[in-house]
Amino acid sequence: MMRSGCDVVCSCPLVSLRDIKPGRKSGGLFPGRKYLHANTYNNFVVQVKTFASRRNKKVKTGKTSRTRTLQSTTFPSKGLEDISGDTSEADTGNDTSTEEQSETSGESTPIPIATRSSVLQACIITSGLLLAFGALIRQASHIASIGGWEITDASSEVSFGFEMWHIELIVGLVVLITTSRYVLLETWPGFAESSQTANGQVLSTLQPLDYILVAFLPGISEELLFRGALLPLFGLSWENALVVGAVFGALHFGSGRKYSFAVWATFVGFAYGLATIVSSTVVVPMVSHALNNLAGGILWYYTSKSKEKSG
Repeated sequence: MMRSGCDVVCSCPLVSLRDIKPGRKSGGLFPGRKYLHANTYNNFVVQVKTFASRRNKKVKTGKTSRTRTLQSTTFPSKGLEDISGDTSEADTGNDTSTEEQSETSGESTPIPIATRSSVLQACIITSGLLLAFGALIRQASHIASIGGWEITDASSEVSFGFEMWHIELIVGLVVLITTSRYVLLETWPGFAESSQTANGQVLSTLQPLDYILVAFLPGISEELLFRGALLPLFGLSWENALVVGAVFGALHFGSGRKYSFAVWATFVGFAYGLATIVSSTVVVPMVSHALNNLAGGILWYYTSKSKEKSG
């Protein structure tokens, strides 16, 4: 009897190919079923099915593990259906996640720095409007008081006069405010950040001679409005000086300036108000304000230069 070319791995008897005669029903996929012992055949079928099922489990497990690896490493927030998509979607997702992380971490969006021409233009226009508004209030109060209205004449209460002793008052204000500014920059991080933001926005693109313009124009115009017009209308008292100073400070809040900068501006406005009450002239707060602006700008300029050299 001729043996077949291979042996089934089991204890069944060997089957000859000659024993499978043509014309008989072969019994499906296993033609030897009719000629093998029943137990032998059943054992063979069970082993084949078991091997096939294990093989399928291994293949499925391998695919599943590879799928999970892709999902967890390459596309953490998407399914496998997105793997074959456009790469621009993945880039957009990464950009969005970065923006969300920056928002959740509390980082503020940097404020763009204005150009030199825009800073000078804004300074001239704003200062001109404040000057016109302050002059209008003073003139209106003067006309109303002459006409018999019970309104304080701002032009008579606070004049444009100047005496020599006013120089001592101006110097004292400049020293007081400049020293206070320096101490706060060193001891109050919130104020230092706000001051850096405000100065960086305005002064970064200016030339050295531009500092004089942006120091004196706001100083003169703001003082004419707040201490030369509004304060006389409220009344020359320290309480009203504090109220007008608080309004002055509130207008310095925003655009990167936090509450600390508004508190500082309130203190400065209050000091200028007291100086106006003592001197009865708007020239003292005007000159003091302008010189303090110039001193603060120069201090910021040299501090920034020293940081650049050390960096």
